Amino acid sequence: MKLNNIELSFDNFASEMAKLKNEKHFDYLVTIIGEDFGEEGLGCIYILENTQTNERCSVKTIAKKVDGSDVIPTVIHLWKVADLLEREVFDFVGIKFLGHPDMRRLFLRTDFQGYPLRKDFDMSPEANKFPCTDEPEDDFTVEYSLSADGHLVATEKRRFDDDEYVVNIGPNHPSTHGVLRLQTVIDGETVKRIYPHLGYIHRGIEKMWENMTYPQTLALTDRLNYLSAMMHRHALVGVIEEAMGIELSDRIRYIRTIMDELQRIDSHLLYLGCTAQDLGALTAFLYCMRDREHVLNVMEETTGGRLIQNYYRIGGLQADIDPNFVQNVKTLCKYLRPMIQEYLDVFGDNVITHNRLEGVGPMNYEDCINYAVTGPAGRASGWKNDTRKRHPYDMYDKVEWKEITLTGCDSMDRYYVHIQELYQSLDIIEQLIDNIPEGEYYIKQKPIIKVPEGQWYFSVEGASGEFGVYLDSKGDKSPYRMKMRPMGLSLTGALDPMLRGQKIADLITTGAAIDFVIPDIDR
Repeated sequence: MKLNNIELSFDNFASEMAKLKNEKHFDYLVTIIGEDFGEEGLGCIYILENTQTNERCSVKTIAKKVDGSDVIPTVIHLWKVADLLEREVFDFVGIKFLGHPDMRRLFLRTDFQGYPLRKDFDMSPEANKFPCTDEPEDDFTVEYSLSADGHLVATEKRRFDDDEYVVNIGPNHPSTHGVLRLQTVIDGETVKRIYPHLGYIHRGIEKMWENMTYPQTLALTDRLNYLSAMMHRHALVGVIEEAMGIELSDRIRYIRTIMDELQRIDSHLLYLGCTAQDLGALTAFLYCMRDREHVLNVMEETTGGRLIQNYYRIGGLQADIDPNFVQNVKTLCKYLRPMIQEYLDVFGDNVITHNRLEGVGPMNYEDCINYAVTGPAGRASGWKNDTRKRHPYDMYDKVEWKEITLTGCDSMDRYYVHIQELYQSLDIIEQLIDNIPEGEYYIKQKPIIKVPEGQWYFSVEGASGEFGVYLDSKGDKSPYRMKMRPMGLSLTGALDPMLRGQKIADLITTGAAIDFVIPDIDR
């Protein structure tokens, strides 16, 4: 969508945002984009959605200078997902959010100097901003506020009491799915609080994009959630194509929809296998990996890739489908249908599985919206958040399929949503595969692509939730600012409320069930 921002000043920001949430029911905070707007100063764009009507709006506010710092009132009391989103903005842009209870860096080290997404940030090694020693740690955080006479006040707060026992789950732990570190406060085996530490593999993709041409930006999305590579790149080319007004052929849209669903099956199969493996069940993992190979074989003959899929490009596809693609996809669908029941027979309906998953990591409908828990994890609590239904793209509104929602609000239903979504992906593919129209697989573009001036946001349904890309263009061949809405960041932020009062073993189960992938979070 093209953004037509509601512009709010510092003085009326808090009251107007409360009205949008409480009176106009914009209860889903999609993302917060921190940006250096040049002469305007530093500021944020908030993308909001009304979950009753699926209407979206965007709000822009410029930070106020107070005692040399840029400040904006927090919205964490309105949308809980703002906790990590505001910390991310502080980390990379340097805006301090007044009233946020934990204003620490989120991805970068605590002793990192400067804010990388400011336009005046010095990237040269000589600037000596990249410390090589062990990261200093303390048990304190800071909350910022304004005094009665308008000055910035920093109040130091302690995160851990003297008698609290803190255990690090990760960053080198096989069941955190990568280098995720969870500082976990426990009482015996009961979890009291969780503080996620991110950024162990941060690669600075959003900063790198600012110095790349638009075609050069594409390869980096495939390396985020490598199990949603198609969908990630789909969002990126989608926002560029929408901004440029490119009309795609039906052939392109059919093939993209089929490829997205094959990628979703690929991801869900690995999810089912890894959930079992995290709980100690190796057989189910082997079954799922066996069948995932068949999916990758079908994709590889057209794309040339298995894990990293370099297939979509601005204006269409890298190449047309392989001559055997249609028949191989039909054979794959026929093979997979009975296999799904086999996963349940081996693991999904096992009494041990039910004991480990039922009632574990609970989060109700309202909290899933408040913490922006999208994807199967949110749909297990009854929230109809599927982007393919809410904001349809390509062929998703031209085929018959069901959005799977359950009401168990726990890890067991998150597992079952993934199971049932496999059937829906097969239904979508089977409706399209025999009807791929003739036409161009690529709409030729100019050698140097320039996007008109403006701001856009385009989102797709990734394997684990909504993945979106924000684009701010000044009419050049490189983006002024591009920001991703990762699937896993809000899922990670929801771990704390999900797990309070649960056992340490439930932490591993819940992490497996909500299905995050660390490169998608860290970027």
